[in-house]
Amino acid sequence: MTPLDNAMKSKNMFLAFGGLITAVGVWTIWGGNMFPSEPDPTGDPETWTREEMRRWLAARNLYPQDSDTEEQLLERIKINLRVPRRTRPAENEPLLPV
Repeated sequence: MTPLDNAMKSKNMFLAFGGLITAVGVWTIWGGNMFPSEPDPTGDPETWTREEMRRWLAARNLYPQDSDTEEQLLERIKINLRVPRRTRPAENEPLLPV
């Protein structure tokens, strides 16, 4: 009997294969973006809802407060209208500028 025959009959090999399949399944399900973020609101900021204003500010790390009024949110949006949306750094890109 060859080592390959012994490996094919091994219970450990079967369990390792089952574990690999399970790991791939879990990675496929949980590894992606399960709840993708909503797109930025478009058009005139004066017509946006309070939630759209808060989402726009949060996407740019401008952290709106729960107590902010719609007028305060709109003012912050107008001031920061040219700030680009936050994106994830590339795999080989440093988190901080060097």
